[in-house]
Amino acid sequence: MTRAIRIAPSILSADFANFGAEIRAIEDQGADWVHVDVMDGHFVPNLTFGPQLCKAIRPHIRTVMDVHLMIAPVDPYIAAFADAGADYLSAHLEAGPHVHRTLQAIRAAGCKAGLALNPGTPVEAAAPLLDLVDLVCVMTVNPGFGGQSFIATQVAQVAKLRALIGDRPVLIEIDGGVTPDTAPLVAAAGADVLVAGSAVFKGGSVANPAPYGANIRAIRAAAEAAT
Repeated sequence: MTRAIRIAPSILSADFANFGAEIRAIEDQGADWVHVDVMDGHFVPNLTFGPQLCKAIRPHIRTVMDVHLMIAPVDPYIAAFADAGADYLSAHLEAGPHVHRTLQAIRAAGCKAGLALNPGTPVEAAAPLLDLVDLVCVMTVNPGFGGQSFIATQVAQVAKLRALIGDRPVLIEIDGGVTPDTAPLVAAAGADVLVAGSAVFKGGSVANPAPYGANIRAIRAAAEAAT
């Protein structure tokens, strides 16, 4: 698999009243994917988006819609998010007792399957599932809120995961605290996809999107310099 850094801005940091224009702006400014953080107020202490929102923004996304389900249970909602147009659909290993079944259901629904891991979960727990996934999302903050500080001990976990994956066509995604300062750390350890919220959207707006592009380029350049 060809290694290439992908930048996936999280719309959790966008203007909620203007999602369509915000998505067009970040894509025009160089975003590779659009990351959607789905939180249920139960599995994580926040409440954000549902499948209806994903369906509403799908026509505005020209790249990849990367949907991160921070919800429990997961299985009853897979079909709805797949129908809403998710390209990647990631579920947490910690969200239920039958994650193997969940990953199979995601693929059966026509999406690429992602497995997300909380900072307190060792990456070795993903080893039996690597042949069922297209992506592993390593949380570098505790999930539930944007704008948190990067947990530096997760860098070593990313390196372990890269070794476990071997030559499988599985992407490693990093979610939480990604900035031009932290991006090189995880990129050098083996990350492929960098989710960034406030670090992309800071300083810009739909009316002034140039800072989005500058922020995306800074994160990408820092990551690529380390690979």
